Amino acid sequence: MKHETGAVLFTINLQSLATFYERVFDMRVLHTEDDHIRLEAGSFRLTVHQIPERYAKNITIEKPPVVREATAIKLAFRVKDIAKAREIAAQLGGQIYSADREWQHDGSTICDGYDSDGNVFQLWQ
Repeated sequence: MKHETGAVLFTINLQSLATFYERVFDMRVLHTEDDHIRLEAGSFRLTVHQIPERYAKNITIEKPPVVREATAIKLAFRVKDIAKAREIAAQLGGQIYSADREWQHDGSTICDGYDSDGNVFQLWQ
């Protein structure tokens, strides 16, 4: 498949963060290396990249993670079922906010959440 768009997420938790995106957003693993895992959904490619140890040693991800809302970028993903994605996200250390925080726009149901590292995302169905 030709990839039209993509993003890179840097993390100290390579495997667990890649698994989060693979399962919550029904992405498939394209390629795995020691320092990155490449996922895809349709024409979108997401690369989860391990932060090098010299930088990672000074980073801590809390459990549950501190939500990083003060950022200039929010990734957005289409899902088949927000309720199902909500269940999977909770199992994997993230959260999709409750149904009372969903809203409607252009015929879609939209909701925000965060991954197991605290990165905020948006999803719609």
